Amino acid sequence: MSADTKVSPLGTGEPAILDGTIVVGGGAAGLAAAHALTRAGVTTQILEREQRLAEPWHRRHDNLHLNTHRDLSSLPGVSYPAGTPAFPHRSAVARHLNEFAETHRLPVAFGVEVDEIEFRGDHWLLRTSEGLKAARYVVIATGRDRQPFIPAWTGMEDFSGRIIHSADFGKASDYAGKKVLVVGAGNSGFDALNHLSRVETGQIWLSARNGPSLLPKRIGKIAVHRISPLMANLPTWLADAVMAATQRLVFGDLTKYGLPPAPSGGASRLGSDYTAIAADDGAVEAIKAGRIIVVPQLREFRRDGVVLDNGQSIAPDIVIAATGYRTGLEPMLGKLGVLDAKGVPLFNGAANDPKLPGLWFTGMRPSIRGCFANSTIQAAAIARKIAGLKS
Repeated sequence: MSADTKVSPLGTGEPAILDGTIVVGGGAAGLAAAHALTRAGVTTQILEREQRLAEPWHRRHDNLHLNTHRDLSSLPGVSYPAGTPAFPHRSAVARHLNEFAETHRLPVAFGVEVDEIEFRGDHWLLRTSEGLKAARYVVIATGRDRQPFIPAWTGMEDFSGRIIHSADFGKASDYAGKKVLVVGAGNSGFDALNHLSRVETGQIWLSARNGPSLLPKRIGKIAVHRISPLMANLPTWLADAVMAATQRLVFGDLTKYGLPPAPSGGASRLGSDYTAIAADDGAVEAIKAGRIIVVPQLREFRRDGVVLDNGQSIAPDIVIAATGYRTGLEPMLGKLGVLDAKGVPLFNGAANDPKLPGLWFTGMRPSIRGCFANSTIQAAAIARKIAGLKS
């Protein structure tokens, strides 16, 4: 680091101010942001709380593959190796992130947890597990799927079966012969159902509050995600209409099988309640065949089963809560007034709050394009903003 990249602090007992950017989080969004900032001539440091890159990908279940196509899921300057499946396995994603960081020599400090961030008028002060750090600009890239969320259902502590989050799905073969209830018909719920549909389980139930915005992974030999750049450029109402028409054309009327109608269009839900579009890869066929039965919302647990909203009781061995994630940003940023009731940042990408100059978020909302393509776009936009402030 050159001598001119730090500025002496105004007060005593505080660190020198980095005349550049600290990126909090070393996932795809954070790495893309750091790369774009470095290319724009902005001194950048990444703080990653884990001891290695791609830790969340290493922890996720063995069957996890991207729902986004390989060609639209790479970061700048690095491609997946020949032979990588169209929808890469989580291990391929982890290797890709490490190769990207190594290729571009990105400065990552591992094992640094950021506890709280304060605005100091002309810079930001970060309280971390390694002491105080300060920088002119901060980009938060800790991920929208940071903390698995399971609702506090009545009676769940007395349930004699297992309750797990979809993040801990494990191996599909572990469910052989088991009766399984999946709660949630979103992206994670259908991911679990797709895998379960290929295993000789006992009965599978799907408890759905809302119907999904659901697209097939492929139509014939065409990967549907390949057209996502086109879809992303359509007006929201038109993208909603195209997705709804595709869903109806491919799957027919799923309400006949008990799935509730979706509350709004797929593109609209991305922006309103940050609900990602689900991908079918076998689950719908299993629903139509009766191997997956759609049931009402879960009301409460009993020791020996689950009571649904219509009063029906079922007795699953395992309940998979595909009930989403939380950002976990409240301790870090709760005092700044930049989070909504669910802890999601109120702005993302190139947008920021004029009252809190120098603070950006990236990778905090789902996108039609997918997280990798969107991370690259947001990274470039944020880098342009910060480079413009420095010029």
